[in-house]
Amino acid sequence: MEAVLADLEAALGHGFARPELLVRALTHRSLANELAANEHALESGHEAAAGAADNERLEFLGDAVLGLVVGEALFASHPEWHEGELTRVRAQLVSRQHMAEVAAAIGLGVHLRVSRGEDRGGLRRRSTVLSNTMEAVMAALFLDGGLEPVRSFARRWVMGEAAEQLAEELRSGAALGNYKSALQEQLQAARAGSPVYRLKSESGPGHRKRFLVEVRLKAEEGEPGKPLARGTGSTKKQAEQDAARRALGRLAAAAAKTGALAASAKEREQAEP
Repeated sequence: MEAVLADLEAALGHGFARPELLVRALTHRSLANELAANEHALESGHEAAAGAADNERLEFLGDAVLGLVVGEALFASHPEWHEGELTRVRAQLVSRQHMAEVAAAIGLGVHLRVSRGEDRGGLRRRSTVLSNTMEAVMAALFLDGGLEPVRSFARRWVMGEAAEQLAEELRSGAALGNYKSALQEQLQAARAGSPVYRLKSESGPGHRKRFLVEVRLKAEEGEPGKPLARGTGSTKKQAEQDAARRALGRLAAAAAKTGALAASAKEREQAEP
């Protein structure tokens, strides 16, 4: 088991003195229930008993530890921020969505210990399972090595570019995570019109729906409006936020291009005799 987890330990930046903690952090309750129901596994000794323990208690502890180290890092790196700003950025960084992205980045899914039935059903790829397991792994890191390995991992994977991007959004005045409000405010300030969201399609089974939404710029009543961007999500609201986020990115790129062209024209003008 230790050899199998070597790659994960390398990604975590920590070699476990008690690898059973990491094994438990990776054990989903579906496998714990399967092992508990298997009389032969329960009679096979210490390893079976350890394997039958799931990671749900560790999730609870990991959530608290992660919130502490991320809050500590933000507090130290942004002395100019007030409580509300610190709280909003921390919430984004420790959100289920972001932690699932972190889990995917380090390949956590292949190490999950799930039942055979759930494995066939794709459980190890579900974002909620990935984020919960990531929290449990943070607890295992803390219990095995204290706060320092959690701090080190958080600086590299949880903070990093994501923290800088959120800080930039805060400096620019955009509402963190509320891209629809930010887009509407920007368009109104430029007197360009209002954003209108339209559902283009939906797909997938009931419990795993995917929505495609398009945001358009509606300048005048009765006009179809200029398409700005499309976004996807597991709910209509998430798809609308994603579309607004993409539209903001395109508007920013267009503004930067316009500024660069204007600067280039001015340079040519000045260079002419």
